Amino acid sequence: MNCFLLILPILGWNIGLTTRLPKAFQQEMFWRDISPFLTYGENGSRSIVLVLTLLMPLTISTRMQKTGLFLYLGGIALYFISWFVLIYFPDSEWSNSLVGFMAPACTPFFWLMGIGLIGNSFYFNLPYKRLYFIVTSVIFLLFHNVHTVKIYYETH
Repeated sequence: MNCFLLILPILGWNIGLTTRLPKAFQQEMFWRDISPFLTYGENGSRSIVLVLTLLMPLTISTRMQKTGLFLYLGGIALYFISWFVLIYFPDSEWSNSLVGFMAPACTPFFWLMGIGLIGNSFYFNLPYKRLYFIVTSVIFLLFHNVHTVKIYYETH
């Protein structure tokens, strides 16, 4: 078992419900006119995050890992709620505010940091530092959030 298993609920959620999000989040609008730097930075760092989860065994035995699991579960709850509000209340003041629109892009911070605390080694004999996963996740989130802010200001 590896930490990629923790990504599966997110992937399933995204695949199953992306088409139900407001128009600004749909593929044709969300990726329209995005600079190559932003596109490659976001997708490249996302890919590295996914690969790192495949390389980290999934165990929950230390206090740090239990804290990570709590952060992960809380982060997933926030992430799912942020989507729920956008899907079912797209015309609400919250959904049309910058904070509400950005919530699905910001809340992954919590579940990604949870995964970062859960991981404590690689499958191979390289020294492991949590910072590898955490820094890569923060870089991904920076690109993803800049992208989402750009879309917000183009559509609101």
